[in-house]
This record gives sequence, structure tokens and C-alpha cells, in this order.
Amino acid sequence: MNPVFGPGYASVYDLLYQDKDYAGECDLLTRLFADFGVSPIGSVLDLGCGTGGHALPLARRGFRVTGVDAAPAMLDLARAKAATGAGPAAAIDFVHADIRTFQLGRLFDAAIMMFAVLGYQREDVDVLSTLSAVRGHLVPGGLFLFDCWHGPAVLALRPEDRVRTIGQTDGQIVRTARTDLDIDARLCRVNFTVTRTIGEQRLEDVQETHAMRFFFADELRTFLAAAGFRLEALRAFPDTARLPDETSWSVIAIARTID
Repeated sequence: MNPVFGPGYASVYDLLYQDKDYAGECDLLTRLFADFGVSPIGSVLDLGCGTGGHALPLARRGFRVTGVDAAPAMLDLARAKAATGAGPAAAIDFVHADIRTFQLGRLFDAAIMMFAVLGYQREDVDVLSTLSAVRGHLVPGGLFLFDCWHGPAVLALRPEDRVRTIGQTDGQIVRTARTDLDIDARLCRVNFTVTRTIGEQRLEDVQETHAMRFFFADELRTFLAAAGFRLEALRAFPDTARLPDETSWSVIAIARTID
């Protein structure tokens, strides 16, 4: 896979997603833990944790969290936030590893994989390797919650090119996203360009291509079953009161380990 979330992109990541409702999503995860857990959830494995957007709020809610990510620059930011009072450092640990092959040597009550992280696993073998690695780190009956792009909505709505501008006191950050849809491969290739300026001076351009896979319900069930999970529910995300339809770009899956 091509490297993504390098130092240039990581340095502006939290600014680009400052409006994302991480706290609300963590409230939702906590409710789903309570609704679907067979026993109280104490330890949570956060896969593709990035800069700690979900890990830190969950730790503040009393969960013991381990975050795993393959991007060192993103983990550096997560650790810095945990160490400077943005999260309880004693209740959280961050690990640099590939989520397809990681081995931590311990089990967790639940695992999460949020912000379409599963979509970065482009090939079937990558998806199955990732799910199998997750299964190997969960207790019997453990929960696995993840969101992903919903195939019927991607095909109905089609991805759009977007521009995001963030003003700063001395300049601005502009991110353009141009997307190519590959239906046969079930991929959206999102070409990001991030430009930082101070006044009239252009400081840098960062370019990354994020190839995002979208999924259909039947293949999610098949992948999960092959890795030792049962799909308990598939809901629209973040409005989990609705079943997914062609307007639901994102869905959240609730899965449980099976023997």
C-alpha cells in the first residue's frame, strides 16, 4: 500500500477534522457497548487510532484503551495530546503496528475501527487479515464495532470533488479532494492536495492518494464469518436508529466473536 497520513498531512489533520463530533461518536460507542455487550466492557482496542480522536474520549469515560496505528506521525500527535492533559495518559497506550498483522499478546473486551479504517484495506486478503488479527485479540463474546462506506449509497450518490479552507491568523490551509470511482474494484481513489500559505507566500503542497474501499452488507457478513465473527447489526451511521439505504454513505457494523 502507498503510505498515507505522512508528516505533512498529519500536521494539519486535527485542523481539517476539528468539526468532527468525536465526543458524540464515543457516546454512541458507549451505548452500543451497553446494548450489545454480554458483560461490562472495560478494555477497548482502537485500530487505526490516528491522533487519538476516539481513544482519548473513551479513556476519559473510564475505558482502558490501546490505540494501534501504522502512521508514526499520527501516533506522535496522539501521544502528545495524552501527555499534555488532553487525555488520561495512565489509561491509554499507543502502539505502532500494521493492523493486518499486529500481535499484542493480550485480549480485549471490545475493539473499534472508526473513520472508515477498514476501507483502507483494499484487497480481500487485506480485509480478511485485518479481521482475523482483530479476532485474535478479543475475549470470547467480545464486540467489534466499525464504520465503513456503504456500497449502495456510493453507487447512488457518487463521490464529489470537495474543497475545504481553514483560515488562520497568518494564512490559510486549503485541502482539495478529487475522487475517481472504480466500481469493479469497489474503490474510491481520493486524491488530496493540502496547501499551506502565510499571507501571499505558499509554504508547501502535500499530496496523498487514499484508496478507499466500499462494502456491501453481504460481503461484510462473509468476511466477518470467515474471521470468526457474527454480524449482529448493521445500521446507518451516525444515525443508528435507521437501517442503511441508498442515502446512507456510512454504516456502522456491530459484530461479535464466535467459537
